[in-house]
Amino acid sequence: QVHLVESGGGLVQAGGSLRLSCAASGGTSSMYAMGWFRQAPGKEREFVAATGHITYYADSVKGRSIISRDSTKNTVFLEMLSLKPEDTAVYYCAARILTRQIAPAQIMASSSAYDYWGQGTQVTVSS
Repeated sequence: QVHLVESGGGLVQAGGSLRLSCAASGGTSSMYAMGWFRQAPGKEREFVAATGHITYYADSVKGRSIISRDSTKNTVFLEMLSLKPEDTAVYYCAARILTRQIAPAQIMASSSAYDYWGQGTQVTVSS
């Protein structure tokens, strides 16, 4: 059983940046593909970024977000730059077993492909 805890959310002005962290316990993060999803009020949960053998990004954040991991600390990070009000959401960290093959982007972007979820961290971007 993998336990995920997100942190780093908060209130930031448009154009600012945040770095979200996801600490994993109960497993070795390098054995898992890790993803970030977000859910805004009244909207469905949507994919943001993921890392496995390669990295994946949603078009909405590509070029202004960086996902990385520190395996020594079992932690995955999501650095978000040039934040926009539409980035306001609860951000969730998720994990799934890392397969030998490089997973297709559509798999990594699907919330149903992940087995473990954190409780979420709120990101609010003011205009």
